[in-house]
Amino acid sequence: MKTFDHTGKVFAITGGSRGIGEAIVRRLAAEGAHVFATYHSQPERAEAIASEIRAAGGQATFLQVNVSDEEQVKGFIDTVVSQGGRIDGLVNNAGITKDGLIMRMSTQDWASVIDTNLSGVFYACKAAARPMMSQRSGRIVNIGSIVGLQGNAGQANYSSAKAGLVGLTKSLARELASRNVFVNCVAPGFVETDMTSKLTDEQKAAYFGNIPMKRGAQPDEIASVVSFFLAQESSYITGQILNVDGGLAM
Repeated sequence: MKTFDHTGKVFAITGGSRGIGEAIVRRLAAEGAHVFATYHSQPERAEAIASEIRAAGGQATFLQVNVSDEEQVKGFIDTVVSQGGRIDGLVNNAGITKDGLIMRMSTQDWASVIDTNLSGVFYACKAAARPMMSQRSGRIVNIGSIVGLQGNAGQANYSSAKAGLVGLTKSLARELASRNVFVNCVAPGFVETDMTSKLTDEQKAAYFGNIPMKRGAQPDEIASVVSFFLAQESSYITGQILNVDGGLAM
């Protein structure tokens, strides 16, 4: 799989201690970047990832952050800039699910998903935009989902948040392009992570039956697209939503 050169770059990733986020952190660190990442819980897991990266010669720093808290998010970005000297890229990956049919979905479950998955991205983009604009360079990659484009029964809150990322991505791309700050969105489909490993073989077969490629993605297949959007090779791309879904949302 193609790799990109991020030597000397400073990247911030939210939700970097598991699943897609962990794959992004490991890949960018292996490609030469100093990676700062957030985790919400399980500090031992975050430290284990950071230790493995450092042992391999990479640079990784994890900080505990609740991305639904604007002050904590601003503090995280400030730390990245102060310790890293700059911020070349931001990857908004942190997210939660609280699924349920709308007749049973509580207002709290609606609000918590919107606060984390949409407002949290807004907070991070707002905090990162100023130093990126001052540098006159930067990349923002929002991790969306195909359910933000197609919808999904039982995920009105999650789908709405991910749909909101589409508008946020395109609006910020228009606002920031003149300062050489590019904003794009990666929309994964079914990804093989700890979360989806809990599904039965029958449930997976039902999902895969609707995917032209007849399989789910590996986390590093998402990470490689994120790396591309952060790289010089994507220097004339902004405001795009790229589905990485095996052909599901054609």
